[in-house]
Amino acid sequence: MLEEQLATWVEGYVRAWNSNDRDEIGMLFSENATYRTEPYAEPATGRQAIVERWLELRDEPGQTTFRWEPLVASGGLAIIQGTTVYHFDPPKTYSNLWVIRLDAEGRCTEFTEWWMEQPAR
Repeated sequence: MLEEQLATWVEGYVRAWNSNDRDEIGMLFSENATYRTEPYAEPATGRQAIVERWLELRDEPGQTTFRWEPLVASGGLAIIQGTTVYHFDPPKTYSNLWVIRLDAEGRCTEFTEWWMEQPAR
């Protein structure tokens, strides 16, 4: 069940990433969720604050592609490994590790991302 919730959640995240639609972003998170774009950053806390932070740091639609695979999915905790390609000239590729906690409704209660740029090829 968590694997299905996770897939649905990540699909929704990618959709929101490419739309920057406030409602699509907000639907991903519980009311009191925390969202960190890097492990030691001060989190955005609460759905509205998350939407605002997301839009401050947004990527433009179609600017990225994202591939991912689950590493752990158990008891509401999911860890995924991803690769983000930014379609710049030249392109930039990032390795991602996301730690996601989902509630019973499939909304994220905690999100933390680790990312690092891959060497240019």
